[in-house]
Amino acid sequence: MTTASRPAAIRRPQDSEIIGGDPVSVRLLIDSNEAGGSVSTVEVTMARGADGAMPHYHTLSDELFYVADGELQVLAGDKIVTVGAGGAIVVPKFMPHAFGAAPDSPARILIALMPGVERHGYFRFLERLALGEAMPADIDAAQKDYDNYFIDAPQWWAERNANRA
Repeated sequence: MTTASRPAAIRRPQDSEIIGGDPVSVRLLIDSNEAGGSVSTVEVTMARGADGAMPHYHTLSDELFYVADGELQVLAGDKIVTVGAGGAIVVPKFMPHAFGAAPDSPARILIALMPGVERHGYFRFLERLALGEAMPADIDAAQKDYDNYFIDAPQWWAERNANRA
């Protein structure tokens, strides 16, 4: 009989840390250190038309988006697509991407970075930034620390803003 190299990583809903609130909240599920480096996972819930992540790319991981509820609008390279509940998209490392709830729909999604990088600290950093406890000047260091490099993507913002009420 074969034995596993590490125990299963388990996160029960009641044990999850939740960052943010309305219009966007992030439930921290299992981070890389808990999964032996194989994956980092979060659940993101967005109100109708809410922006999720600004355009960025990763150098170490591919990113899976699974749409559990609603519709997700995604920038993947030079394409902007909408994916409904039950759909998924995998964005390869180095590909610019962004996401938000579709203009007329909320969305609840699972995100998995593979291989995993420590990401839960990144979401805590973003919360501190929003609360004024971290400074915008800290963003450069955070990009390297969390393998999250922001880019300019005017076509994404043109599409998002064209569909706002």
